[in-house]
Amino acid sequence: MKINLTEDAIGKRLDQFLVQIIEDTSRTDVQNRIKEGLITVNGNTVKPNYKIKEDDLIEYLERELVDSEIKPENLNLDIIYEDEAVAVVYKPKGMVVHPAAGHNSGTFVNGLMYQLDSLSGINGELRPGIVHRIDKDTSGLLMVAKNDVAHRDLSEQLQNKTVDRKYVALVHGVIPHNKGTIDAPIGRNPKERQEMAVVDNGKDAVTHFNVIERYEDYTLLECVLETGRTHQIRVHMNYIGYPIVGDPKYGQKTKFKTNGQLLHAGTVGFIHPTTKEHLVFKSELPVEFTEVLNELGEFEV
Repeated sequence: MKINLTEDAIGKRLDQFLVQIIEDTSRTDVQNRIKEGLITVNGNTVKPNYKIKEDDLIEYLERELVDSEIKPENLNLDIIYEDEAVAVVYKPKGMVVHPAAGHNSGTFVNGLMYQLDSLSGINGELRPGIVHRIDKDTSGLLMVAKNDVAHRDLSEQLQNKTVDRKYVALVHGVIPHNKGTIDAPIGRNPKERQEMAVVDNGKDAVTHFNVIERYEDYTLLECVLETGRTHQIRVHMNYIGYPIVGDPKYGQKTKFKTNGQLLHAGTVGFIHPTTKEHLVFKSELPVEFTEVLNELGEFEV
């Protein structure tokens, strides 16, 4: 795929720039990909310290797995909705969305390949049908494209910010305001490359939130994504001082046994690519989440 250059990229080292915009990677990984020829500039291989010029065309290829390594697996995914163009499928907590080098089984994609009769191919062999993602330890609903026409349409809706994506999150602390908006750019954390952070040269990121319930030391929120940056809600809530309970990367110690962040993609809504009908789908909180809330007191979501 082609990498779009930002204004601040000019004059920067190639590896330094790419580590900020390629999701879930490190500088060492980027440097290895450059050396392997997976990242090129104007069709040529270059060194990781290459200085980017204004008219450079940077192209990036994912590492491909051997076809036989990506196998359909019966993972008993919960298909909420399916027709000839799209599906809405529940991803359980603890499941990776798509295969990657060194991790090619037990993923959401493996399950989709087993249960759906067709998937779009725009995102390549490793991500068939995948239009958007949620983190491994975030549960909830994902749109899945069953053909390339539907994929392009859903991707355009995401770019135009017309897809409804609502999450439920339990955070540390009692938020005094009933609603709020966090507008803070997100990029790679310069001090910890495996993390994202609010940084001046990051990508625009906007999260809206509404308070559902307040507890003695916690707040239950509905978070609405306007943009979809890596770890966006987790980073934004930590940034304003209310980290998500159980978050191993951006959170704090908790008395609850959560196996990851209490964050659930509970609602997704979009315009059907074919019928143009506005569809909205919702899913209940997972058992682990409701058990924590029951410990805190009565609640209604």
